[in-house]
Amino acid sequence: MATLALLSGCGDGPAEVLLGDYQRRLAETLDLAAPSPRSPANIGAFPGRDARLFSVPEIREGFLDVFALRGCHIANLVAERNNQLGRVAAPSQRWLYELSLWRRLSGCWNTEVPATLDEAGRARLARLTRTKTEQLPRASWNALFDSSEWVGSFSRASTPLAPDELGAVDEQLPALAYLREATLHQFDRRWPPDSATLEGHLQTLQTRPLTAELLRALMLAAQRLREASDLLQAELAGAGTCPVELAGLTNSDEARRLAAWLPRLEDGARRWLAAIHRLLDAHPVDAPPAVTAYRRRWLSLEAPEAPWPALVAARQHHEALRESLAQRCR
Repeated sequence: MATLALLSGCGDGPAEVLLGDYQRRLAETLDLAAPSPRSPANIGAFPGRDARLFSVPEIREGFLDVFALRGCHIANLVAERNNQLGRVAAPSQRWLYELSLWRRLSGCWNTEVPATLDEAGRARLARLTRTKTEQLPRASWNALFDSSEWVGSFSRASTPLAPDELGAVDEQLPALAYLREATLHQFDRRWPPDSATLEGHLQTLQTRPLTAELLRALMLAAQRLREASDLLQAELAGAGTCPVELAGLTNSDEARRLAAWLPRLEDGARRWLAAIHRLLDAHPVDAPPAVTAYRRRWLSLEAPEAPWPALVAARQHHEALRESLAQRCR
């Protein structure tokens, strides 16, 4: 039996029209009243800023103390971070600053500088290096979760991904891959961070709230499948008559167009959500509880209540009902 699929959409858009056409065809074939489509629930709100970020205390050193470490070439970095532009820099630029500062501090130990410092200076250099080493993973997490581009991907002010826009997944996947690479290699001195490349990938994420659009598409498809399944269950609970147009429904234009969409929706959403999980798992820190809860409820590929597993279950249930009716008609 052909795999049944549903288009995502909202309002009177083409996806919703096609979905409504399928439901009406199914209702007419079964001689039942067409369902009144219900709007899926809204996606969950992304965790607030305080709930998703780590606290990374600023280190305050006196001018003379920083000057004493001038051989480590950190004075210009500190000055850039503390000037007017540095204080309003984007989260990604603040992470690049932290990365550069850690590299210069830790690399300074492989130079002649420590031998020129007094005991207090060496202790200061050791303390700063240790602190920045501990802070860097939290700084990289904050760079992602404090960026408007990342937060915007989960925007509730979004619509289901349109059927002809699924290619956005392949357009944005390289951005997630680069962010993961940057996270994995932040302690690798051989990996060259590049501001233009980082900003370019973040701008790609900013083109559309893809995560939210996919979640909405999954939820809409599951909702409409459940409504269609209610019709099949009503028919199966009836007197046992066989709809004469059941085979025609399976081979109708609506059913074929729907069947071409659902596997692509499931596959695209699975690949996108899996890439998000790989990115988050690359961070060597335990995620804040609010992020962990959001991830399980909305992004999981296993939790039954999450949108992707819920759609898979709804599709499988609907196909089983279709097969049961087909068996009875045979």
